[in-house]
Amino acid sequence: MQTRDRTSTEFDPLTPSSAPALREFDLYAPAYAELLGDPVRNRFAQDPLHFHRRKWLLMQDMLRRAAVDVATQRWLDVGCGQGDLLGLAGRNFALATGCDPSAGMISKSRSFRVEHQPSISALPFDDASADFVTAVCVYHHVHGAARELLTADIRRVLAPGGLCCIVEHNPWNPVTRAIVQRCPVDVDAELVSAPHMRALLQGAGLEILSTEYFLYLPERIFNQFSQAEKMVRKVPFGGQFAVLARVPA
Repeated sequence: MQTRDRTSTEFDPLTPSSAPALREFDLYAPAYAELLGDPVRNRFAQDPLHFHRRKWLLMQDMLRRAAVDVATQRWLDVGCGQGDLLGLAGRNFALATGCDPSAGMISKSRSFRVEHQPSISALPFDDASADFVTAVCVYHHVHGAARELLTADIRRVLAPGGLCCIVEHNPWNPVTRAIVQRCPVDVDAELVSAPHMRALLQGAGLEILSTEYFLYLPERIFNQFSQAEKMVRKVPFGGQFAVLARVPA
């Protein structure tokens, strides 16, 4: 996956509304896992990697139904943070790369190559250089017009026929809202709904393939009744949602 010249003047400048949030994530980096701690969240899942595993299980299922062989795919994880999802799933892809606007966060990522984003809405990669792009719990940190700019840049780096999967907190779930409101790393959060996320993707020229809700069941129950959660994946009350979209070939 080829990267752009980081000095290129094509990159959008860091908007003032985004700059404080990025500086805060540099400060959060040394104790990021501890800052995510919440009594309700901790009761839902004792293993912090459970949430990353759930996302990857959902993505695998969505990609399988879209007839995609991940072993042939170049994956870009936008807003990869410390690279937890890359470390969990990256070995399944032909190439796995991440990027994040926080230098402090990506300094903790050692599993795969990660690039520093010049701004919250610009990706340091060439046009059509990725087959699959993810942005996991990124958009609630992106505000105003920067959301459209980021979505347009995701569209730019995707190859014809490429897929993107956006995962976000579900603002229609009251427990999710309470956890986000208490979380120090979400102090700037503006939650985005699934319909709004679909509209952003469609506005950038992508075709919506599916929308699914998940994180209904806590870890100890999900491990035994995972199929039950699939039965309600279209019911819009899960803790998070995922939207899968495709670039027209």
